[in-house]
Amino acid sequence: MPDSSFQTLGDIFKNRIEENKPKPPAYQWQDFALQIIKDLSIPGFKRNSVFKICKDYPRAFIEGCVADTKELCKNGEPWKYFFKVVADKAKKKSA
Repeated sequence: MPDSSFQTLGDIFKNRIEENKPKPPAYQWQDFALQIIKDLSIPGFKRNSVFKICKDYPRAFIEGCVADTKELCKNGEPWKYFFKVVADKAKKKSA
């Protein structure tokens, strides 16, 4: 009787590929943060800051900041301008 615990080489590779697939974001704000990171070409060392902003502030507030960034920053690095806009709007909101 053949031992069913053995796997074929193809099954091993298939299982390995499925294990390494990226997991979908657990929360909507994480998916939103990934979209902002992509749209504004935010570098890796600032990714965590975008996730924190998306977690701490309402989506409408952040969408406004992204829209302002895209409208006002015609040259230079838009990701730097985005953080400045968020800081300025947050400061005005709390005052």
